[in-house]
Amino acid sequence: MSTEDLEKYETEMELQLYREYRDIVRQFTYVVETERRFYLANSVDLQVREAGGEIYFELKLSDAWVWDMYRPARFVRNVRVLTFKDVNVEELDKPDLELPENPRLP
Repeated sequence: MSTEDLEKYETEMELQLYREYRDIVRQFTYVVETERRFYLANSVDLQVREAGGEIYFELKLSDAWVWDMYRPARFVRNVRVLTFKDVNVEELDKPDLELPENPRLP
């Protein structure tokens, strides 16, 4: 596979992932970002932990969707994430997610 073919494949997969996100985002309550992944979830439990003087975050998500184009099964019942990086958890405001009547998508 050439570099150009790989780039085209990745672009197509990203577009497919975006379309899936757009279609399912209304089913979730929270958006969660970690340094490695992006999640949609209906339940989030975030705990700050310490081990050996290091602070880390333990995140437990329920009924989640994982933004990862290389992962064939993106819907998962439970996810546990451990990270030393920042975690961003936002509650979705459903009215802000209204799509235009005739969206112009590629």
